[in-house]
Amino acid sequence: MEKNVEFSVLSRTAQIEKLQTAKFDLAIIGGGVTGAGIALDAASRGLKVCLVEKNDFASGTSNKSTKLIHGGLRYLKQFEIGLVRESGSERAIVHKLAPHLVIPEKMLLPLVEGGTYGKMMTSIGLKVYDFLADVKGDDRRRMLDKEETLEKESLLNKEVILGSGLYAEYRTDDARLTIEILKKAVSFGATIINYCEMESFNYNDDSKIKSLNCKDNNTGNTFKIKARNYVSAAGPWVDTLRTKDHSMNNKYLHLTKGVHIVFPYEKLPVKQPLYFDVPDGRMIFAIPRGRATYVGTTDTNYSGNLERVIATKDDAEYLLNAINSTFPDVNVTIDDIESNWAGLRPLIHEEDKDPSELSRKDELFISDSGLISIAGGKLTGYRKMAHRVIEAVLNTMKKKHKENLKKSETEKIPLVSPALKSSQEVNQYQSELEKELNLLGITDTYHAWYLCTTYGRQSEVIIEKSKIFENEDALERLIRAELWYCIHYEMTNSLTDFFVRRTGRLYFNIPSVRAYMEIISNDCLNYLGWDDKRMTSEKENLKLLLQDATTYYTEEFK
Repeated sequence: MEKNVEFSVLSRTAQIEKLQTAKFDLAIIGGGVTGAGIALDAASRGLKVCLVEKNDFASGTSNKSTKLIHGGLRYLKQFEIGLVRESGSERAIVHKLAPHLVIPEKMLLPLVEGGTYGKMMTSIGLKVYDFLADVKGDDRRRMLDKEETLEKESLLNKEVILGSGLYAEYRTDDARLTIEILKKAVSFGATIINYCEMESFNYNDDSKIKSLNCKDNNTGNTFKIKARNYVSAAGPWVDTLRTKDHSMNNKYLHLTKGVHIVFPYEKLPVKQPLYFDVPDGRMIFAIPRGRATYVGTTDTNYSGNLERVIATKDDAEYLLNAINSTFPDVNVTIDDIESNWAGLRPLIHEEDKDPSELSRKDELFISDSGLISIAGGKLTGYRKMAHRVIEAVLNTMKKKHKENLKKSETEKIPLVSPALKSSQEVNQYQSELEKELNLLGITDTYHAWYLCTTYGRQSEVIIEKSKIFENEDALERLIRAELWYCIHYEMTNSLTDFFVRRTGRLYFNIPSVRAYMEIISNDCLNYLGWDDKRMTSEKENLKLLLQDATTYYTEEFK
């Protein structure tokens, strides 16, 4: 595997030089999954593309979802048939593009007395869901009786369970998915950089955008980026950019907050993913994942600080009450929660609608200045959202330029090279990793699963690199090799990039963050040449995230 120098933080100077000197067909603002999808679609068609992100990639909404590529069963209840159909068909496509990262799961939907769905409605609803999503074979929904349901999940309340529906969904790691899409876009020639903030727009005499004023947040240096088209995929910050562009209209964002809480698996040992009723009529997920089980999500209006979204005691208690009423024998408390994450949904405002009723559909806003903004949408629909944006971009182009471009082929481009091609190959590869790690002295099954579902076949590079380090502890060698890989191949620029977005450890293995913070900090110092001031700042940033992931505040930050 050749080093992808273009997506290494060590080649940052050359990347910024290119941003300043090239003229791009398309400049994208925002490095979440939507911006990443647009970059890949555009670059793979032959457009000259750049993307800037003011923080780290996937550091906003794209790292704070329920981490499911799902069809949105609840949108069926709201009669959003088109959204369910599109989401359903997209799940299978994205699974084929990265089967180690988008993993099929059977979801259990328990039926309880007085619940949201009765037996008949659940049976019909899941059948319609399968039809819209074109679900085939063994993945089609099955209705289970009470005994079969309790066999699947014995922690459920035996007093109220009537039966259940079992249907197909897909689990993912949203930040990893975003990173892999960006890496693939770079392989098609896109110039992509994090910690580069778009500060303001420059306009020509016709009031059209002619360039962006950007700031490298690593150095404080400023520069301009010139392009023929400009897209804002800034998630919760879309209206901030539209305000800078003086293009706000009667359509605007309605932000809602979603919180997830994570337990060590032994505290909430559900055998399989569930989607269950809570007393207020909403439904939430409980999903086992490696050494942990996570539960979410809340759905409340949000008007607080966009840069620091946190979980409150009310959020935690809402989810704890839901868990304890659904699984009466677990008796989890706030002290049992290992970590949490809180994120924002950038939805389109609709009058007199509760947060849970707002549509998850995406929408384009095209301003007179030429700025194309995309808002709303779901993780699952990133590819289709990108397609709609690129169609809007192509509408601004001359016929001659368009004729030289390819059609979109993102449904065929594997996201990770070398690729795993099926779930069967993923399982086989995970078994091979177990044997390799055993030889290195790592005898649990968790780390083979973790490497396989995080990096796919790229794990080989990490395992080989781990043999170079001289630490006695094999896990220490492995995490140091991970950091080396993430700096050289994945634009890791900070401690939080590594522990949160690249590896997911802050959420799903928080003890490892505390255990390896010092050794990883020292390696970052050596690779990236940090001075004392930068090192202090990096450690403070990580400690603040550790605090927020383990604290339940009385109110949100303004």
